[in-house]
Amino acid sequence: MRTDTTPIPADDGGALAGLHRPQRSFIDGTFVAAGAQHRLPVYDPATGERTCDLLEADAAEVDRAVMAARRAFADGRWSTLSVERRQSVLMAVHDTLVARQDRLAEIESAATGIPIGQMRGFYIPRAAHNFRFFAEFIGQVAGEAYTQEPGYLTTVVREPVGVAALLGPWNAPTTLCSMKVAATIAFGNSCVVKPSEIAAAGMQFFMEILHEAGVPPGVVNLVNGRGPVTGVALVEHPQVDVVSFTGGTTTGRAILASAARGLKATTMELGGKSACIVCADADLERALDAALLGIFGGNGQQCLAGSRILVERSIADRFIGDFVERAKRLRIGLPSSADTELGPLVSQAHMERVLAYVDIARAEGAEVLTGGRRIDALGPGYYVEPVVVRARDNAQRVCQEEIFGPFATFLVFDSFDEALTIANDSSFGLVAYVWTSHLDKAHRAMRTLRTGTVWINTPVARDLRSAFGGFRASGIGREGGRGCMALYTEEKTTMVATAPVAIRKIGTSTR
Repeated sequence: MRTDTTPIPADDGGALAGLHRPQRSFIDGTFVAAGAQHRLPVYDPATGERTCDLLEADAAEVDRAVMAARRAFADGRWSTLSVERRQSVLMAVHDTLVARQDRLAEIESAATGIPIGQMRGFYIPRAAHNFRFFAEFIGQVAGEAYTQEPGYLTTVVREPVGVAALLGPWNAPTTLCSMKVAATIAFGNSCVVKPSEIAAAGMQFFMEILHEAGVPPGVVNLVNGRGPVTGVALVEHPQVDVVSFTGGTTTGRAILASAARGLKATTMELGGKSACIVCADADLERALDAALLGIFGGNGQQCLAGSRILVERSIADRFIGDFVERAKRLRIGLPSSADTELGPLVSQAHMERVLAYVDIARAEGAEVLTGGRRIDALGPGYYVEPVVVRARDNAQRVCQEEIFGPFATFLVFDSFDEALTIANDSSFGLVAYVWTSHLDKAHRAMRTLRTGTVWINTPVARDLRSAFGGFRASGIGREGGRGCMALYTEEKTTMVATAPVAIRKIGTSTR
């Protein structure tokens, strides 16, 4: 890997133009000029080369961004627009994202290491869909009216909260941040976005798209930097009204504590160690396809990964054997190649962390069935062989801790009740997958599994009308239509007397 002093390559002006330029804050409709900001080196996951610098926003720069958002909210340039006008801009963002999706996919793929086919096929189309969904959703939101209280008409309306701090992760920056941005501005708020400093290049282009589509200056602002510097300044800023974070559980706890001191509403979409239960009565070919996709899609770097695969004993040897053979045949290579199924991990530090769990697994008595080494033949990039281990029991660290990489852990069960018990034996509770042809098992899983989402006979799927979030250490609050409405709006009740109200007189004594 190159060092921080390696010269940054010149921008070639091609499809990835901008990847080699400094990554800067976007405040009040313009990118902040490079100055004395602290510079963080940014590396290409595929080559290990330093590509550019990220200019870290300090507390003063964060203050500029928050105050720009506050002015944009207070003067009504966006918050007082009619629903129809906001819908028009949101749909323009959708259309612009669709028109620019190839370029954005290339930038995001290069920044994160996620294969370009997955970026084009899912991640970027999903980012565009977020804006279409919320444009349609706000057209259906209605207030409430009550007439049950004699002599009064009571109305309840929703108003925007104000300024939102939106903190996103590095595994799918634009896709996951776009969900927060679309929801925030749909309800009339302004915001400041802080993506992870590890993979922020796509967010630069995303800001250009928002501006091009007609989002007014100051409504969406961007700051870059590390959590303890930029993130803390943003969350603790007194002019921030609400905080939404997606990322690791440890960081989420710190952000939640900080937001609590300011009495700020929050949502925390955090980690997972999700179980994928495969019953003997399942369609095993489909279950195998989904289990592979569930842990190796997105390079395994996704909170939704089905990283604990629970297989019924009567089919375990066959299923695990087929899984291992398919894992060995995964096409590993450059994220820019259309044939790649598994790209590099996002950083050297993360690659080393994932590989360290191979030693942990062996030390605790798990059997490593395949993988577990860096792929030196692909050069200095952060490539690893997909890892498959068979654990002794669910208490092992590889069953309890989120590894966040292409690392599948198998457990065997004898009864469906045992499988449900194992699945729930976790500090996390984000999602679960169940593969069965028996309706009664499906319903038992729905009732019993302590997770925010249960997917039955399907890989990852989303309906943005529904709530998404986790139990326990997987988070607090929900995203989706109603969940986002609850977070990004305040309810206001007005009671109007419909007839003269008897008012008790006081202070009339003449002594």
